[in-house]
Amino acid sequence: MALSGLCVLAYVVVVYGDRLATRSYLDEASLQAGSALRLTVSALSGHLSRYEPLPALIADHDDIKELVSDPDNAALVEAANLYLKEINALLESSDIYVMTMDGSTVAASNFESETSFIGENFSYRPYFQDAAKGGQSRFYALGTTSLKRGYYFASPVHVGEAIRGVIVFKVDIDTIETFWRGGEYKILVSDPEGIIFMTGSPEWLYSSLLPLSPDRLERTQASRRYAEAVLKPLPLKHGELGSHTLMTIADGGSAREYLVLSQYMPQADWTVSVLMDTSSVRSQARTMLIAVVLFFCLAGLALAIVLQRRTRAAERLRMQIEARNELERRVEERTADLALVNRQIELEIAERRLTEQELRKTQGDLIQAGKLAGLGQMSAALSHEFNQPLTAAKTYADSAAMLIDRGRVEEARDNVQRISRLVDRMAAISRHLRNFARKPNEKLGPVPIETVVGDTLEIVAARLKSADARLDIDLGSQPLWVQAGSVRLQQVLVNIITNAADAVEGLEDRRIELVGRAQDGKVILTIRDHGPGVPAAISERIFDPFFSTKGVGRGLGLGLSISYNIIKDFGGGLSVSNKVDGGAEFRIELDGALPAQEAAE
Repeated sequence: MALSGLCVLAYVVVVYGDRLATRSYLDEASLQAGSALRLTVSALSGHLSRYEPLPALIADHDDIKELVSDPDNAALVEAANLYLKEINALLESSDIYVMTMDGSTVAASNFESETSFIGENFSYRPYFQDAAKGGQSRFYALGTTSLKRGYYFASPVHVGEAIRGVIVFKVDIDTIETFWRGGEYKILVSDPEGIIFMTGSPEWLYSSLLPLSPDRLERTQASRRYAEAVLKPLPLKHGELGSHTLMTIADGGSAREYLVLSQYMPQADWTVSVLMDTSSVRSQARTMLIAVVLFFCLAGLALAIVLQRRTRAAERLRMQIEARNELERRVEERTADLALVNRQIELEIAERRLTEQELRKTQGDLIQAGKLAGLGQMSAALSHEFNQPLTAAKTYADSAAMLIDRGRVEEARDNVQRISRLVDRMAAISRHLRNFARKPNEKLGPVPIETVVGDTLEIVAARLKSADARLDIDLGSQPLWVQAGSVRLQQVLVNIITNAADAVEGLEDRRIELVGRAQDGKVILTIRDHGPGVPAAISERIFDPFFSTKGVGRGLGLGLSISYNIIKDFGGGLSVSNKVDGGAEFRIELDGALPAQEAAE
C-alpha cells in the first residue's frame, strides 16, 4: 500500500509539478524581461524627444518663411537647401525638407542626392495634413522616395497669422536596431495595426502580429506608411500560462516559444514588445522535476528494500549491495548533470555580463539624449536672448546708414562697433551651448573656477531670468584652480544651478548663492538656494539615476546622477544638505591645482 501511494504521488508530481515549476521560473524571467522592456522604452523615448522641438525652431527661421512666401525664387531655394543641409549634418538627422500648402517639396537637405525630395508631393502623409492645420505632428513610416524607415516630426511655417508651408524633420531609426541584435531578448516595435516596424530580427520586419484583414490593409495603404513593402502574416500561435502571455513562432521550419511582455508608447503610437525564449525556463523546470521524481524513486527503492528485508533475510545483504551500487550510479549521473548545469550557468553569466555592458552603453546614450532634450528646451528660452541683440543690431545698422549719408562718420563708426559687440555676445552664447551639448572627451588638468563660472552663466542666464531668480557669486579674493575637466565641471554647475532656479521659482526669496573657497589643498564650492529644501525621505536617493521630484515631462531624473558621477571621476565629492533657515545646499569638493603656467614650469 505504501509503495502504491508513492507511485500515485510521483504521478501527481509529474502531471502538475512541471506546470507549477515552469510558472515559477516564468515569474522570475518576467521580472528580468520587464527591466529590459523599461530600458528599451526609455531609450526610444529619449532618442525621439531630442528632436521633437527642432522643427518649430527651424520653421521660425527667416529664410524658411521667405521661401514659402515665394517658392519660385531660385535664390531663396538655393539658400534654404544649403541651410537645411548644414542643419541636417549638425544634428545627425536623416532628412529635413520644406513643403508648400499643396504638399509639393520646394527645398530639402538632400537636394544634391539622386533620391532628392524636391518636386515630390507628400500631401497624402498624415504628418503633412496635421501640420497644415496648425498642429505639431508625429508619424513613422517607410519613405516612399528614399525607401528608408524613419520617424517624422512636422511643424507649420507661420508667416504672420497665416500658415504658408510645412517643415518636416525625419529621424533615422536604423541605428537603434543594431543594439537589439544578438542579445538575450528579441525586441520588436509594432504599429496599431499589428505590423512590425522595428525589430532586431530582420526576417520579422513588415510581418503582422494580427490577421491582415481588408480594413487593416486599407488603412495602411491610405497613408502609404510602408510604401511598396510586402506585408505578410507572422506564423504564430498565442498561449497563456498563469498570468504570463506566451507566443509560439514558426521560424525556419522549427517552432520556438517566447514569453511576451509589451508596453504601449502613446506619444509615438507604438507598442514595444520584448520576447524571451522559454526553452531555458522549461529546461530548468524539467531539471527540478527530474530531481523531485528521482527523490521519490529513491524513497520507493528504500521502502522496497525494507519490505524485502522482512520477507527474505537471506537476500537482505545482496539487496543492500545492489541498492548501494544503484545509488552510487545515480549519484554519479546526477553529479555529471550538475557539472553540465554549472557549465551552462557559466555561459549564461558570461552572456549576462555582455548584456550588462551593452545596457551601460545604452544608458550613456540615454544620458546624452537627456542632455540634448534639455538643450532643446533651453534653446527655446534663449531664442528671446538672441532676438534682443538682433533687434538692437538692426537699429544700429539703420542708424549707421543714415549717419553715413549725412557725413557723420565718427558716429556711424561707433554704431558699427556696437553691432560688433552684440555679434560677439551672440557668438559666445552659441559657443557655450555647443560645448554643453557635445559629449565630453577631455583630459583632467588645471581649470580656473572663475572661467567655468563665467561660461556657466552664459548658459543658465535665460533660465534664471525666466524664474526671476538672482545668482550671487563669491569666489574670494584669490583665484581658484581645480584638477578637473572644464566642460564637464561646467555641466555640473549648470545642472545644480538650474535645479536651484526650479526650486525658488514663484517664491518670495529667489536668491541663489554660489561661494568658492580654498581649504587644506581642496577647493570647496557651495550652491545654496532658499527654496523648500530636500525632504529627508528622498535625500539618500537624490543622486540615483532616473529619480526625480519634478512632474512628468520636466526631466528624466538624470541631472544630479550625472553630476555625482562627474565629480566622482574628478576624484572629488558631491553632497547635499538642508540649511537651518531653509533651502538646500549642494557642496562640491575638488582637489586644488596650480595655475596652468605654473604647473608647466
